[in-house]
Amino acid sequence: MKTFSLAAFLLLLLVSLPARSTDYAQAPGSSLEFIGKYYDTPFKGKFPGFNTRLSFDPTNLAEATLDVSIPLMGANTGNADYDNQMHSTAFFDTKHFPQARYSARRFRHLDGNRYAADGTLTLRGVSHPVTLTFTWKPGAKAILTGQATVQRSAFGVGSGALVDAGILPSDIPDDIQVRTKVVLKPAAP
Repeated sequence: MKTFSLAAFLLLLLVSLPARSTDYAQAPGSSLEFIGKYYDTPFKGKFPGFNTRLSFDPTNLAEATLDVSIPLMGANTGNADYDNQMHSTAFFDTKHFPQARYSARRFRHLDGNRYAADGTLTLRGVSHPVTLTFTWKPGAKAILTGQATVQRSAFGVGSGALVDAGILPSDIPDDIQVRTKVVLKPAAP
């Protein structure tokens, strides 16, 4: 009888412990892109080389974390003129700020497999809150598919020399859409 009581106690203890989040690392097949307009002409760019670390369990959002490092030097739109400007001091100023970072410690369940990560984006040495809404597809290779809206002017992107050159902030809308698909695998311990 004592063995049964001890086993029952241990089982009860294990069941009452909170679920532990799974740690994930980014896998091949992931993408991070931005979409905007210049003089009403849409453009799309990519951030190759970004790196994502996620700790996530949909049943225990209080323990979830998301960290994304984004090397800005590799950002490209496929348009040489846009890309040269994008790396200049008027935009990303990649010489002084080679990397951006997104970090989230607060997660919310929206509905079904949709969630929100309330985090902070640091770009050009400036940090502001940004919410990433995403869908979650669990599995051996889990997939996070998300989007966010970033107000470029909050980070000083598209100012200074750009305005001095006669390009008005109204020529480039303030809201830049960011989209991501992150393929994830369990992180090595």
